Amino acid sequence: QFVESDDDEELLFNIPFTGNVKLKGIIVMGEDDSTHPAEMRLFRNIPHMSFDDTAREPEQTFSLNRDPTGELEYPTKIARFSNVYHLSIHFPKNFGAETTKIFYIGLKGEWTEAHRHEVTICNYEASANPADHKLEQITPQTHFIS
Repeated sequence: QFVESDDDEELLFNIPFTGNVKLKGIIVMGEDDSTHPAEMRLFRNIPHMSFDDTAREPEQTFSLNRDPTGELEYPTKIARFSNVYHLSIHFPKNFGAETTKIFYIGLKGEWTEAHRHEVTICNYEASANPADHKLEQITPQTHFIS
């Protein structure tokens, strides 16, 4: 089984994660022919990315070699990919065929649970209610020094 591009050689994968990922490496398997992707561009934390968004500068670009067995791992810049919740992978070109075929994409890294800030329901006082802030009665005393 494989993924094949439709009209041209470009492919775009959007991968949302259920937590935060520190991405350390990627493996891409294709055919041992001209349909194998020749370039890979990585974008992080751009949900719902489209082909129109691929004109922006990627976080990292790789020149790929033909790898039908999945032996090559492409290391990522860990500083740029240390807190990824959505990964977009763009394959802009292949080795000369009209379409691009990909059989496998492997992601290597560490997953941590996402820290989500939820809504907190709080009640704030517009003005203080004296009944809520009872203090012990203080009796002032005056001391005279002679």
